[in-house]
Amino acid sequence: MDTYDILLYGSYILIIVGAAVGILMPLIKSLDNPKSLLKTAVGIIGVAVLFFIAYSMSSNEVLPKFEAEPFNLTPELSQAVGGVLITTYVLAIIALVGIVFTELNKAIK
Repeated sequence: MDTYDILLYGSYILIIVGAAVGILMPLIKSLDNPKSLLKTAVGIIGVAVLFFIAYSMSSNEVLPKFEAEPFNLTPELSQAVGGVLITTYVLAIIALVGIVFTELNKAIK
């Protein structure tokens, strides 16, 4: 086993531990204030609804060159990718509008 392999496995472990701590600690802290869990649940449900709307709007068309190797793209997977892309676009636009609104609001005050 090479030094690079050891460091790579070490980084995998640190990423997993960091992700676990990053997810579990806010959940433990939010048990003190259950209303914050409600806000989080509303946000997750909102993003899920937005995804399903985007998924239903997206097309399941697959070009012949993507049906074969190495892609093996199916119509269902194509529609899921389209739904994720539309969701990403909508969330990016919402974020940009929020940033502009916040900056304009700060400039006025």
